[in-house]
Amino acid sequence: MTQPQRFRLDIAYDGSNFAGWAIQPGLRTVQGVLEEAITTILGRHGEMIRVSVAGRTDTGVHATGQVAHIDLDEDRAARVRRGRPPRDGLHPTGSALRRKVNGVLGQYPDVLITNAAPAPEGFDARFSAVWRRYEYRIADSLSFRNPLERAQTVWHPSPLDADRMNAAAESLVGLRDFATYCRPREGRTTIRTLQRFGWTRDSRGVLVADVRADAFCHSMVRALVGVCVAVGEGKLGVDDAERLRGELERSNEFAVLPARGLTLAEVGYPSDALLGQRAELTRQRRSLTDGRDPFAEFDPDDDGG
Repeated sequence: MTQPQRFRLDIAYDGSNFAGWAIQPGLRTVQGVLEEAITTILGRHGEMIRVSVAGRTDTGVHATGQVAHIDLDEDRAARVRRGRPPRDGLHPTGSALRRKVNGVLGQYPDVLITNAAPAPEGFDARFSAVWRRYEYRIADSLSFRNPLERAQTVWHPSPLDADRMNAAAESLVGLRDFATYCRPREGRTTIRTLQRFGWTRDSRGVLVADVRADAFCHSMVRALVGVCVAVGEGKLGVDDAERLRGELERSNEFAVLPARGLTLAEVGYPSDALLGQRAELTRQRRSLTDGRDPFAEFDPDDDGG
């Protein structure tokens, strides 16, 4: 029996009207909408196709660089290709899948497949990933506030000191326990490697956080942004970001910021030759004390930003 072929899907969405990525009974989710659209183009033949994703974003979080995969046997792939042949020179199944799913989603959908192509051997959208990168946008009183971008930008009423925010962000980079900045979940580790965290102002003065880690636990990015805003306002000192992290418990000294400013921008993967190895290593639990390679050790199930 022929093995199903795996396809990588690159996905973008406006999270405003979604209750996050993962399917939840009675709620509109990105996964639910995509799986329903894929099932529609397959003529509801057999079981619904399941979509595996790099990061399960939370309610209201957006994405421009989400990555997922699906597996199609040859019968299903043939049904995807049925009809007008592709004219874009891309893989016939991948091209038809992108075009048809987007057609079902409508002319102005809030979720879109930006690319679909056969995945390299060993690829797993979630477990092969090396890092996820998020952006967070804040328009303070020094920024131009564009009403056309209000769904992706938090408006802050007072000026923020970007230099102080940068210093606080840089103090948190590294392999650490981020329990202070994560919503606790029983049995889930809060140890992560924060690979990069910094702030810049764009051409219109909007503050943009660039946050990259191997994975993120629940609400982690929005909490990290929140402590930086408190530092930028002068309510906390630069050193307080690391001090609070070291306390390893949730704090009321800063606020977790809204989801609307958060976008999953990019997911990073190793070379094709290392995809399968990375997927196997990733399934191991992370520990600060067991002496194993931190590259290999995390459980990304809580990766919601």
